[in-house]
Formats: sequence, C-alpha cells, structure tokens
Amino acid sequence: MSTLSLRLPDSLHNEVKSLAKNEGISINQFISSAVAEKMSALLTEQYLMKRAKQGNEQTFLRAMSKVPDVEPDIEDRQ
Repeated sequence: MSTLSLRLPDSLHNEVKSLAKNEGISINQFISSAVAEKMSALLTEQYLMKRAKQGNEQTFLRAMSKVPDVEPDIEDRQ
C-alpha cells in the first residue's frame, strides 16, 4: 500500500470529514472509495469508446431488422 500526501481546501476537507463520519468510515476509506469510483467511471468510458469504434453500422442495422415490430407488453409501456 502507498502513502499519499494530499492537500485539500479546508471547506472540502471539512465536507469529506463530515460525509465519512456519516458513513461510519475513515477519511482515508472515503477518499479511496471516491478515487476508485471515479477510476471505474473513466475506465468504463474508455472501454465503451473502444468498443464503439469497432462497431459497424451495417451489422447493427442487419441485427435491428430482425427485431419484430410489435407493441410492447403492457408492463413495459410505463
């Protein structure tokens, strides 16, 4: 595990401290979780962009043409 020295504005530090306390976790756990959440979002975006570049419009349209043209079930209309 690594140690990281982090400088935060007092207002941000106070808010993090309060939120961590409300969650019943340490500030370190809160910040670690926040960093992991942000990394997950960015890595997911990168993955989806990479996959999108591999897409083919003709293949997509061919697949969509196989979907039946029917009204959705009553449960699915909301």
